[in-house]
Amino acid sequence: MTLVNQALLNAVEQIARRAGDAIMDIYARDFSVEEKDDKSPLTEADKAANEIILAELAKLPEGIPVLSEEDAESFTGPDAHKRYWLVDPLDGTKEFIKRNGEFTVNIALISQGRAVLGVVVAPALHTAYVAAQGLGAHKVELDGTRHSIHAAKKPAPGTAWRVVGSRSHPSQALEAWLGKLGQHEMHPMGSSLKLCLVAEGKADVYPRLGPTCLWDTGAAQAVVEQAGGSVAQLDGTPLNYATPEHTLNPHFVVWGR
Repeated sequence: MTLVNQALLNAVEQIARRAGDAIMDIYARDFSVEEKDDKSPLTEADKAANEIILAELAKLPEGIPVLSEEDAESFTGPDAHKRYWLVDPLDGTKEFIKRNGEFTVNIALISQGRAVLGVVVAPALHTAYVAAQGLGAHKVELDGTRHSIHAAKKPAPGTAWRVVGSRSHPSQALEAWLGKLGQHEMHPMGSSLKLCLVAEGKADVYPRLGPTCLWDTGAAQAVVEQAGGSVAQLDGTPLNYATPEHTLNPHFVVWGR
């Protein structure tokens, strides 16, 4: 079995940062945009980051298979220990195209259906979130300073819930859910940064009642859980990664403590 330790977490963080550097090189100039079969956008940056991540993960001694959004057809399933890397080379491509900075590189290690290690790098914001089972969750600043992060407790009675939601995917179902939640303040945000804001205590809840895929959530779920929060389906069971042949997530809610 893979030993989840600080050395592995550091190695994955460096891989994500190299991918982020490649993304920023393209972000600084004009770039091409294609349309995938599902009508979602694809840029040079998605491809460049994917190539770096696949090549670097292959160098790690564990030899764990990789499920990446940009190379999903090559994935043959988890290994004999039910492990696989789960990768979104550029989460928030629409935000990248809008040049608002709210995009991330996501790399997670899945074991037995759980995200046991996660790295989320936001290269335009000079920020990273890293977490692993037994090591807690940390936010890494531009100068390399690491801060232990913790999800916030439930708001006190009479206090508004701090809600983060998608910039690109509003819905009537979300409005109905928020109506039941009660007094709240909505803060729109792109990519997996929404989960990370809950993890660091800057938001109380993130309801996602629209489509997402496994690679959108795996890395940030590891951060949330190690920070003391939860990522749960609407029936309360944790979001799970045990059946990667089904890449669509059910609806879920990210809660603080």
